[in-house]
Amino acid sequence: MTAPPVASTEIRPITLHDADLPLSGLIAEPERAAPRAVVVALHGGGMRAGYFHGQALPSLSLLALGARLGYTVLALDRPGYGASAERLPDGQSLTEQSATLRRALGRFAAERDTGEGLFVVAHSFGGKVALTLAADAADAADAGDGRDGRDGRDAGDAGDAGDAADAGDAGDAGDAGDAGDAGDESAGADVELLGLDISGCARHYAPDVPLPGAACRDSRRLHWGPLRLYPPGTFRESGPIVAPLPARELHEWEHWPARFPGLAARIRVPVRLTFAEYEDWWRHGPAETEELTRLLAGAPAVVCRQRAAGHNISLGWSARAYHLRALRFLEDCLARRRRAPHEALSPHPLP
Repeated sequence: MTAPPVASTEIRPITLHDADLPLSGLIAEPERAAPRAVVVALHGGGMRAGYFHGQALPSLSLLALGARLGYTVLALDRPGYGASAERLPDGQSLTEQSATLRRALGRFAAERDTGEGLFVVAHSFGGKVALTLAADAADAADAGDGRDGRDGRDAGDAGDAGDAADAGDAGDAGDAGDAGDAGDESAGADVELLGLDISGCARHYAPDVPLPGAACRDSRRLHWGPLRLYPPGTFRESGPIVAPLPARELHEWEHWPARFPGLAARIRVPVRLTFAEYEDWWRHGPAETEELTRLLAGAPAVVCRQRAAGHNISLGWSARAYHLRALRFLEDCLARRRRAPHEALSPHPLP
């Protein structure tokens, strides 16, 4: 298989801050024009921002592709990874990660040209963070409009054991500063999201899936799928983008299926969910995908499938095809802002 030629694009390190907490990452910007929008890329569990800039084949990089098409692409190490790992050795809960990212992105947007807004591309656990971020941003927008944005959250999450556990963690002396920050939404309240494009994340785990990081015979199959789906050198080059999974992300694992409906009910921006042909972490048959779109009815949401891909889509041969479809969905979101707000989205699914 021959890859298309790739023009040189500068991709450089960047550090955002939430107060004194550093969030490292990578950024690529259009060379000779203001960005049309900013693509914020959030990696999955046990990975880092470089997941979106796989080095085995440069043409597969989301950062390089997005910048050449006129977007700023900002791939961040989520809280507990990269530069923040020393400060947050156990990571943060979904609620705390959402608050940290909203504040950091709010400052980024205040200091730079973000074009028409922020669009999130997220993978696996990063998809959970993206959905939480969108729900919290909707609450903040409702509060700014004089509406009570917490009603949906309270109703949807009332029985969520995960939230109860987060509330208990807030009393932990080691996390007291982070818990306090999570309650302060003012710094990130002006973050406007255009939409979410999420791969490798659903509501229900596949049967018999082990905890992330647990030793099991099929762990490589779950993470990667057949090795032929990835360019030669992918595994050799993946060392720098792999990181330990923070303990608090493991804690969130079992509560996710119960938490999903409450989050989904609060989201108001378009969502595209993509499942790889060889996706083994999640249940994504017809009944499960129908449930996802029903729960995300206020978004609205579409479900697509990516052929010849495993769970780590952005590192495989199909990465460029997936990234182009994600950016096409961003274009749909931009066009939707200029049309009637309830006009249907174009899903562009594979047959």
